[in-house]
Formats: sequence, C-alpha cells, structure tokens
Amino acid sequence: MNRRNFQNFLIALEAIRVNKLRSMLTGLGIIFGVAAVIAMMAIGHGAKQEILEQIKLVGVNNIVIAPAKEQKEDRSGTKEKENEQKRFTPGLNLKDAESIGEVLDCAEKISPEIVIETNFVYGGLRRSGKLVGTVPEYFDITNFSLFEGKGFMEKQLRYGEQVCIIGKSIMTRFFPKEDPLGKYIKCGKEWLQIVGVLNERTITVNSMSNLGIRDYNMDIYVPLRTMLLRYTNRSLVTKANMEASQSSMGDDSEDDSKKSERNIHQLDRLVIRVSNSDLMQPAAEIISRLMNRRHNGVTDFEISIPELLLKQQQRTKDIFNLVLGFIAGISLLVGGIGIMNIMLASVLERIKEIGIRLSIGATKRDIIEQFVFEAMLISIGGGLIGIVLGILLSYIISGLAGITTLISGGSIALSFAVAAVTGLIFGIAPARRAAQQDPINSLRYE
Repeated sequence: MNRRNFQNFLIALEAIRVNKLRSMLTGLGIIFGVAAVIAMMAIGHGAKQEILEQIKLVGVNNIVIAPAKEQKEDRSGTKEKENEQKRFTPGLNLKDAESIGEVLDCAEKISPEIVIETNFVYGGLRRSGKLVGTVPEYFDITNFSLFEGKGFMEKQLRYGEQVCIIGKSIMTRFFPKEDPLGKYIKCGKEWLQIVGVLNERTITVNSMSNLGIRDYNMDIYVPLRTMLLRYTNRSLVTKANMEASQSSMGDDSEDDSKKSERNIHQLDRLVIRVSNSDLMQPAAEIISRLMNRRHNGVTDFEISIPELLLKQQQRTKDIFNLVLGFIAGISLLVGGIGIMNIMLASVLERIKEIGIRLSIGATKRDIIEQFVFEAMLISIGGGLIGIVLGILLSYIISGLAGITTLISGGSIALSFAVAAVTGLIFGIAPARRAAQQDPINSLRYE
C-alpha cells in the first residue's frame, strides 16, 4: 500500500470513527452472519467428532448379534399353533459363534459376551456394577487398551482362573491410593485377582443412548470360561431349571408373558468383525440364515450393523448442518446487502464532502478506494466481533443443549475471509456511485 492508498485508508477509518453508531448498525448483519456460520460449523464438527468416537466405541466393521424376544406369528389353525409351540431354540450360545467362524471366511474376530449385574466389594466399599465374561478379541474389536498390567493369559482362559481386568473408574473408586495390580476384589461370591487396568474411555450420554452401550469404565472383565464355570451358564439344565419348569407346568396361573421372561440365552451379545466394510451386508444375511437354521426358525435374536446406523445418523446430521449453514449464509448475504444500502445512503449524505475532495485534487480512484476501504473495514470489524460472538455462542449451545461443539481454526478463517470479501463486493457499487459525482454540482449540494 503506497502513501496515497494509505491516506485513503485513514480517511475511511476517520469516517467510521465519526459515525460509530451508524457503522455498528451497518455491520450487524455481518456480525450475526459470521457468528451463525462459526456456531453452525462448530456444531457440525462436533457431530462428526461424536460419530467418530461412537465408531471407536463399537469398533470398526462390526456386526452385533443380541438376544431378542421370540417373534411369533398368529395363525388361525390349531394344529399349526401346536407345531409352532413345539419348536425348540437353544438361544444365543457359543455354538453359534463357532458355526459363524467356520462358515464366514470374512470374519476376522468373534467376541462372545456374558454380562451379569453383581456387587463389587473391596476395603469396606461396596458398589453394584457389570461383570463381563469375554475373550481377548473383545478388547481388539472395541479398541480398548491397557493402562497398566497385562491381558488374559492362555492358561487363565483355558482353565477359567479367578482373574480380572478392571475399568479405570473401578480403579479410581476402589484403589485411589494404591496399585490395584495383584490385589483381589470380590465380585459377587468370588474373589478375583486384578491383572490389568483399562484406559479410560470418554462416553457421552448421547453415545450411550444411540448405541445402547454402558459406561465401560465401571465394568470388570473376566475370561469367558471363568464366567461359565464360576458364575452362570444358562445353557446348562440344572435341578433349579427342572423344578422351575415343573412348577410352571403345574401352575396354570402363570401366563405366557412371565414364561417368556426367563433368559435361555447363554450369551448376551456376539460381535463379529468383518474384514471388509463392503462385505458387511452380505455377511449379515449369511449370519441371519445360519442363525435361523440353528435356532429352528425361531427368531429369538437380532442382528445390527452399528457402523451403518452411525453413517445414516451422520448423513442426517450433515443435511441438518447444511440447512443451518445455508441459513447462516443468507444472514451474511443480508448483511452484505445492508452494508451496500447504508453506504449508498451515506453517499447521498456526503455529496458535499465528495465534491470538496474532488475539487482539491482527489481522483475518482481515490473516492472509490475511500468507500471500498470503509465498507471492508465495517465488514472486517463486524467479522471479528462475529467471531468472538460465534465462539461464545458455541460454548453456550454446548452447555445448555448438551450438544458437542468443536471450533476449528478453519471455520474462523473462512468466516473472516467471507466477511472481508462481502465488504469488498458490496462496497464497490456505493464507491462507484460516489466517484461519479460531478464536483461542481456536489459543491452546490445542500
């Protein structure tokens, strides 16, 4: 910028200083437009980040099989009804996992899970929580990592030894001032030796709600065989099962809804990681047919693909953010039109000033530069205020609505650039009109 350009810049700056209120009102559209753009982009980035975190929680390329209430079809024929009632289903069990591993070549890892609610006791402190029986593949599928200690050894898995890995919150709650490794914690009726501690996983309320997951940090994990041998194995026919069955057969007062509440599933969840995301849907169809054959046509399970659900959710949020961004863009457009209108009105008010400048040697280019600089300064100033307001608005939305927002440097730079370009574009028309004024007529203007 040479001396002449700098002088024009100072004149524009002085004009803004003299008319502070008008300049502030002129820039309101830009201020709110930029603030809206930053807030909307923060919501969009936050939504994307939340989706990525949710994908990490459920793992990548996973198919989840969970028990479900048997789906029955009401038939009119009595004989068909009797045949329907005689069908037997073993429930979701380890044999299902083995069969899927044998049939499905694209299955990289298979993780069966058994979850029971029990009490954890140590050092006089007692708390209820989830005890999870699983296999080492579980930690790979769900992207868990160890904070300290080590995972389950082959011997511990084979013989169902009394060992466990605890979540980070369990360590914080029960072992605030001591190293938990090697200590024994009572889980239900058994004392388990702690061999590892998992890293903390940050889980939002939305993730728990959308994915149906729990707070993993408060869980304790044991080898699957330990769970089956020392806690529960619902696939075994025990004396208690037989007595309960005889009791229900002799008691006509017990309705079907109560009978169906008995959990006959050995597993509470079965997760299969597929090698290629393109094979997710075909793999799910193969698993569905296999499970139907193994369960004698009884649909007592449900198959879900969390990643596809998350992608659909992400698409919905992207559309929502696109609409909000479009609305914010309209705000910037309106702000730019406001600048142009006010600057055009300002030209009429300052015709005599323009005439004086032209009469003492200012060129039409000087007049154009003065008004363009003025429009750009109003836009850039409004943009800076809008950036601050947008950042504050993002934090307010996050705090009040519980929505994850993530402010990026890119969104701030984009908003600032848009504000500057808006001032340049919408300042040209008023500047050209000012430059076209006749000096003689301008000096006579009252």
